Amino acid sequence: MFASCMCDNTTPIYDRINKKLYIKIKKNREAESFKEQGNAYYIKKDYSEAFNYYTKAIDMCPKNASYYGNRAATLMMLSRHREALEDSQQAVRLDDTFMKGHLREGKCHLSLGNAMAASRCFHRVLELEPDNSQAQQEVKNADSVLEYEKMAEIGFEKHDFRMVVFCMDRALESASACHRFKVLKAECLAMLGRYPEAQSVASDILRMDATNGDALYVRGLCLYYEDCIDKAVQFFVQALRMAPDHEKARLACRNAKALKAKKEDGNQAFKDGNYDAAYELYSEALTIDPNNIKTNAKLFCNRGTVGSKLKKIDQAIEDCTKAVKLDETYIKAYLRRAQCYMDKEEYDEAVRDYEKVYQTEKTKEHKHLLKNAQLELKKSKRKDYYKVLGVDKNATEDEIKKAYRKRALMHHPDRHSSASAEIQKEEEKKFKEVGEAFTVLSDPKKKSRYDSGHDLEDDTGNMGGEASGPGNFFFQFG
Repeated sequence: MFASCMCDNTTPIYDRINKKLYIKIKKNREAESFKEQGNAYYIKKDYSEAFNYYTKAIDMCPKNASYYGNRAATLMMLSRHREALEDSQQAVRLDDTFMKGHLREGKCHLSLGNAMAASRCFHRVLELEPDNSQAQQEVKNADSVLEYEKMAEIGFEKHDFRMVVFCMDRALESASACHRFKVLKAECLAMLGRYPEAQSVASDILRMDATNGDALYVRGLCLYYEDCIDKAVQFFVQALRMAPDHEKARLACRNAKALKAKKEDGNQAFKDGNYDAAYELYSEALTIDPNNIKTNAKLFCNRGTVGSKLKKIDQAIEDCTKAVKLDETYIKAYLRRAQCYMDKEEYDEAVRDYEKVYQTEKTKEHKHLLKNAQLELKKSKRKDYYKVLGVDKNATEDEIKKAYRKRALMHHPDRHSSASAEIQKEEEKKFKEVGEAFTVLSDPKKKSRYDSGHDLEDDTGNMGGEASGPGNFFFQFG
């Protein structure tokens, strides 16, 4: 009877145990089925479906390390490295001897740019399996990334931005998902003036992480260096909203606002005709940020324009030269410098600048400016009859006559009859030039042709001997 009672009392317990065991076995079978289906989709490279089935397997058996390991591999293929890292870490927490879990955790760390953590994971794999060739290679990859990081840091301090870009390109071959490396590369591309490339890198990051303060800063930096200051400020403000302690964004925002204010104040002073104030304001603006090439090129050109108004022609030419050194495509600076060369009668240099402008922008206006400079250059290479007579190019007919009489008297051979043969020869030459100049400038038609740059050799070929002047009077000294 006791045995019978005992049997009656324990039967429900066994039933409950058997039921739980049955449910567990059923879940394990279903989980394995989901895993096998996930494997099939993984082989087909349908990683989204593989992820779904591995997730179902984990839901059935959340303590199975291999399921997390498989889902981590799938997430890596989907470039979801942070989620893959979490799954890998969960896998090795469940089973510290799970070699694939440590390997995948290391790969995730490396992809995300944490080479030191990656190296620790790969060394754990080598503890479990000393001859694992994949882990041995990954250790070398992690060491290379660390070395490129150090080289990039040194390069950035030395402002060797090309070196930094090179190092980041090499590091990203192993750390493809590292936003930190991408942002550093983008910032250096911006510093090198390669704005489209920098914008592209920053935009790729923002597509994946719209709140990335570093990427927002780089977008603003590109706009700032392209002289789109208002838009740049918007990005700097947004970067500071996402990362209030972002010092680079804070400094860039402050510089952008200061640069815009000084430039606008200089422009207003120029419009008001206060050229001295405009000159000082542009000079102050140029001290704000030496790295802002495009804006500084405009500031140098603006200051050159003010310099020409203040009759500081040499300073104006120097400022325009600085502008085109900063921005070789800056047409306005070439035009301003060319006009300064024209004012200085340095026509060779003016022609060079106008040729550069016309090659870049073939407009009627630029063609006219070039032809005019070429004409003045041609005129400058012949005798300047106005200088010979010592008169201005706008001299009246009476002023030309008076100047002729004065110069003819000054250089007449009879006046130098007692001088040395060398002096007599020189004065005779000057006397002939005076007569030649007067013959051209006293004749309205010849003067017009001369002023227009036409050759007058045929017209002046017979001008020699005794100089004749107004009224055909001659100069006699006794």
